[in-house]
Amino acid sequence: MTRVHVLFFIQDIPLSKLQRLQTNGCVRDKRSPRRSSYLHRAKPGVAKPSYLCEMEITSFEDFALNRQLLNAVADAGYTEPTPIQQKAIPVVLGNHDVLGIAQTGTGKTAAYVLPLLMRIKFAQGTAPRALILAPTRELVMQINEAIGQLAVHTDIRHVAIYGGLGPKTQIERLQAGVDIIVATPGRFNDLYRLGEIVTKDLKVMVLDEADKMMDMGFMPQIRAILEVIPRKRQNLLFSATFPDKVERLSSEFLEAPVRIEVTPQASTAQMVEQVIYDVPNFRTKINLLNYLILQESFQRVIVFTRTKTNAENVYKFLARKVIEAGNVRVIHANKGQNTRINSMEAFKEGNVRVLVATDVAARGIDVAEVSHVINFDVPLIYEDYVHRIGRTGRANHTGEAITFVTMAEEYHVAKIEKIIRMTIPRRPIPNEVEQTETPFDEKQDMLREIDEQRRKEDPTFQGAFHEKKNPLAARATKRPVVGRGGATRAKSGSTSGAGSGLKKRSTSGGPKSASRSASANRGGKKPRSGRR
Repeated sequence: MTRVHVLFFIQDIPLSKLQRLQTNGCVRDKRSPRRSSYLHRAKPGVAKPSYLCEMEITSFEDFALNRQLLNAVADAGYTEPTPIQQKAIPVVLGNHDVLGIAQTGTGKTAAYVLPLLMRIKFAQGTAPRALILAPTRELVMQINEAIGQLAVHTDIRHVAIYGGLGPKTQIERLQAGVDIIVATPGRFNDLYRLGEIVTKDLKVMVLDEADKMMDMGFMPQIRAILEVIPRKRQNLLFSATFPDKVERLSSEFLEAPVRIEVTPQASTAQMVEQVIYDVPNFRTKINLLNYLILQESFQRVIVFTRTKTNAENVYKFLARKVIEAGNVRVIHANKGQNTRINSMEAFKEGNVRVLVATDVAARGIDVAEVSHVINFDVPLIYEDYVHRIGRTGRANHTGEAITFVTMAEEYHVAKIEKIIRMTIPRRPIPNEVEQTETPFDEKQDMLREIDEQRRKEDPTFQGAFHEKKNPLAARATKRPVVGRGGATRAKSGSTSGAGSGLKKRSTSGGPKSASRSASANRGGKKPRSGRR
C-alpha cells in the first residue's frame, strides 16, 4: 500500500464519482493554480475545481475509472496498480503534462493508456484524438495490443502504423475513422504527407521510450510532427533513462510538467540478478553460450548481440549445434516485418525457447516469464543495457541477466556501472567450458579498440604501438650521418649538426660516411656552401 501525494485537476468527472474521491482523501485546494488553456466551460453536474489528493491507492477503483475500464482491468488479471500507475494516473487524469521516468516492465504503458481511454470515453468522428509515438515497430504493436486489451469493453478505435509493411491496410483503417494512433515517427510523417492523417482534433500526445527515440535519431521527425498538431494539447513523455538529450527534449516538448520518477534514473530491475563472465574471445563466448543454454534453468532466453552479423552467426550456431532449429529464432533489422512478428509471437506463446535479437528489437519484447537475458556483446549505447535486462524480471517474476565481457569491452562495462550505480558481480567461467586461444587478428582488433578508448579519455595518448605507427619518431633516435659539405644530420631530417664545424671524418659519422662524401666530391659535385 502506497500513500501518494499528488496535486491534480478533476475534469469532466461526474459529481457522484467526485464524492468517492473526496471520501478517499481529496479535498478542495483553492490555492492551486489553474491552467486555463486546458480547462473549458463546465457542464452541469461536472466538477471543475482543482483538488489536492492524499490517497491510499490499493486498487484501480480508487482512480474513479469508468466501469468498462475497471472490467477490462479485471479481465487482464491486474489486482493492484504498480508504483508508476499509482503516481501517474491521477496526474494524467488531471490533464497535466507528465515526465515519467520508469523502467520497462513497471506497467508504464497502462499508466498512460488507462487515463487516455478515460478521457476519450467512446468513438467519435473520424479524426484521431490521441497520438502515441514509439521508436520501433515491435513497441508500436505492443502498445496497440495493450490498448486493445484495456479498451475491449468500449467502442474506441485504435490503429498501429509503422514501416516494413505496405501502407494500404493502415490507410484503410485511418479512412474508416480512428480515435487513437500508435505510430513510429517515420511512418506517421509519410501518411500525413499523403493527406491520410488529419491532426486538427488531437488533444493528447505521448512519447514512449523517448531515450531510444533520441538514440535512433528521430528528433527531426518529432519536430516535424509537433509543427502539424494543435498547440493546445496534453503532452506525456515516458523514458526508462533521463540523459541530457531527453532533458532537452522534455523542455522543448512539455509545459510545466509533473515529474514522476518511481526508481532512480537508469536503475535496473530489482527482480533481476546481474552477473558478468570475463571471456577472452568470440569463440569462448560461443562455447560459454552453448554450455549455459543447455542448463535446465534456462527455460526462456533472449540473447542480445550488438550487430546483425553477430546475431546471424549466433543463431546459426545454436540452430546447428545446440538446440533444435524450431526452438530458436532471430530478429533484426534485415528480417522482414512478417518474419519478425511471427518470431515474436512464437516466443511469447512458448513455442520458441531462445530468441536472438539486436537492440532494435529490445523495446518490443513483452514476455512475463523470460528466465534469462544474455548479453553476448556489451551495448555501445549504455542505456540499452537497462532496456535489455528489463526483458527479464517482469511482472514480479525473477530473472537473471548475464553479460559476456572481453578485455576490449571492459571500458563500456565501467560506463554502464556508473550509470546504474552498482558494480556488477563477476563469475568464473565453468571448468566445462573450453577457453580457446585468441586468434592474432582478433587480438589486434581488441588492442586497437582499447587504444581508441584510451584516446577518448586522454586525447594526448598516442597508442600502445606509437613508435611502430610513427616511423619518423623512431628514426629520429638513430645515429646521425655526415651529409654533403661535412654537416652532420640525422636520418629523421634533423639539422641539429648543421653548421657546427665538424670535419668529414667525424666520430659520429664513421669512415663509410666520409668515403661516400669524398667519392661524391671526386665525381665533380661540389659541397654546398650556402645560397648563391
